[in-house]
Amino acid sequence: MRADRLEAAKRAAAERASALVRSGQVVGLGSGSTMALVVEALAKRAEGEGLRAEFVPSSYQIQLLAIEKGLRIVDFMGVDGIDLAIDGADQVDRELNLVKGGGGALTREKIIDAFASELVVVVDEGKLSDRLGIGQPIPIEVLPFALPLAIREVKRIGGKPSLRFGTGKVGPVVTDNGGLILDADFGPIADPKRLEAELKSIPGVVETGIFAGMARRVYVGRADGTVEVLER
Repeated sequence: MRADRLEAAKRAAAERASALVRSGQVVGLGSGSTMALVVEALAKRAEGEGLRAEFVPSSYQIQLLAIEKGLRIVDFMGVDGIDLAIDGADQVDRELNLVKGGGGALTREKIIDAFASELVVVVDEGKLSDRLGIGQPIPIEVLPFALPLAIREVKRIGGKPSLRFGTGKVGPVVTDNGGLILDADFGPIADPKRLEAELKSIPGVVETGIFAGMARRVYVGRADGTVEVLER
């Protein structure tokens, strides 16, 4: 998909999902390029419509952007619930299971998404797949000390792990939690929930990028600017 058409697809989904937010709500914000468009759409609503909601960001990236755009940020420790979480995804299957973590914020995203009364996901049409894992590795956040064990165990259960390295810095990517990221290729995944449980049973694994059974609705932006809503 051409860059301009991809941008149009992302923006359409972002604007549609942002329309769900109501004044007085506490809203969780995921991370990534599509979520940056959600923040922009929410800022326009705040300025144009007087939207007054409170937002819990999942990463420094989205927190800094939200502050720049004038949204009201609240500390996760200070809220007793999240009404709605809006998040992106790297891949979505037919049952609305997700792969997330391309930006490295998977652990905080999953915590916020799990705490929310409802999770809505925004993606472009290129993120849809018959099965998770087709052309998409699974991000796994691990404690640095546990890296050798995690690599061995991921291989044992059929994955091909590689340590994620960043651009613009020397060494591996370090998450907002101080963890490292393994990207593990498992090929097509028949049972995402089972694989998620297997990975999380490895000592030192903090979280996985498999979000099984969490999303209720997925807003899919199309290149022509239309949005399809998938529900379960």
